[in-house]
Amino acid sequence: MALTENNQLISINPADGQEVGRVQLTSLDELQQIVEIAHAAYENSGWKERLPHQKSEVLRKIADGLLAKKEFLANLQMKDNGKPLAECRSMVDYAVGAFRYYASAIETLETEVTPPRGDYVSMTVLEPFGVVAAITPWNSPIMNDATKVAPALAAGNAVILKPSEESPLLAPELAKIALEAGLPEGLLQVVQGFGHDLGSALVEHPHVRMVTFTGGTNTGRLIGEAAGRKIIPVALELGGKSPHIVFEDADLEHAVAAVVSGIFGSAGQSCVAGSRLFVQESVYEQVLTAVVERTKKIIVGAPDMNGVEVGPLASFEHRERVKQFVERARKEGGSILCGGQEPDDERLKQGAYYLPTIIEGLSNQSLTCQEEAFGPVLVVLPFKDETDLIKQANDTDFGLACGIWSQNFKKAWRVGRALEAGSVWINTYKQSVTTTPFGGFKDSGIGREKGLNGLKIYTQTKSMFFGLHKNPLPLAK
Repeated sequence: MALTENNQLISINPADGQEVGRVQLTSLDELQQIVEIAHAAYENSGWKERLPHQKSEVLRKIADGLLAKKEFLANLQMKDNGKPLAECRSMVDYAVGAFRYYASAIETLETEVTPPRGDYVSMTVLEPFGVVAAITPWNSPIMNDATKVAPALAAGNAVILKPSEESPLLAPELAKIALEAGLPEGLLQVVQGFGHDLGSALVEHPHVRMVTFTGGTNTGRLIGEAAGRKIIPVALELGGKSPHIVFEDADLEHAVAAVVSGIFGSAGQSCVAGSRLFVQESVYEQVLTAVVERTKKIIVGAPDMNGVEVGPLASFEHRERVKQFVERARKEGGSILCGGQEPDDERLKQGAYYLPTIIEGLSNQSLTCQEEAFGPVLVVLPFKDETDLIKQANDTDFGLACGIWSQNFKKAWRVGRALEAGSVWINTYKQSVTTTPFGGFKDSGIGREKGLNGLKIYTQTKSMFFGLHKNPLPLAK
């Protein structure tokens, strides 16, 4: 949770309500100066002209710097947004891996020599855009920052990073590490503030030639509209209401474990959280009972406590939103099978904790099933067969991810192809790696981060022709 005071943004630890740190808010006048500095660095630092192996060397040093500060960064993120310490360590490792991957990718990325249809040799090259605005959410700051910054820098751009006002402390550390690693000054800068004023001004600035955003669909739509007016590209990774599907022929032990992990990991504060559980009617009661039993055993506690599985929500304000979401589910006729309240544990009273919650008895058309809670809330629905399942699962504005549990390969393939989702996990869930493209269908976004696609989105293709003509070109032919 963040507060403001004396033109400062205050990070509040959601585990105990105590202040963690402060950063200076960026004024609109300062933003103008920062964008000008970034533009000048892009034009004059020589970064965009460096050979791939030379940029790669700096990216690897950034990775080394992140790894050297792993414990510090993990503890800072834990206090900044409340994730369990073990998860924060994993996210620092992910950030390290992102910089190392794109350091390698930029050295090996190939373009095309295209088939000629005349007396010339034709080929493509990839050019950077210039200044890229990278706007990241509060749920996984160090991981999301690296996912955008590493490929954008690898492609030769300058980057202005605006973290969420709810988790402002990690981005400045990344910028420091990058500078220490030898990144030219001005190429990576951080601005701090709120989306409705600072973020909007950043996107609208004429020197910003590409925008990458992860966050809510409504904000993504506004960014897309602004980018459309400027005719600049955007990459939008937005919300989800992902279906997690269990067929009667599934390995139920593994499926139940994945269902619980897929929604309650990160306290449900994940865009790919499997928040709609669809279970085939013949095994519905068996699976539901097992999921509820496992959920009731989840260890909710302080993020630095040994064995903790679910920490607090990222802010007290967000906990109120989740509580209101559950209350609306009750009004819609949903039955709360477990959770639905704050913990009774006195040791957790000062934090933004909320118990993992399972809701039954709603139709897929209910608002609870259609809107994203972004918290530890699972809605369970039965289905009859493939046709019924596909119809219900696709009946949503979102299309980010889905999970399918079945031991029948052909069925899993059919359903996976039929579902409108950017990531399909079969007999697993929530696997996301730097090497594989990630993004959504429909209102879950456009563009793909990660993998080589996640590097190419920060480039624009230029076609080059080398003439081999024996005679002067005619006026007409």
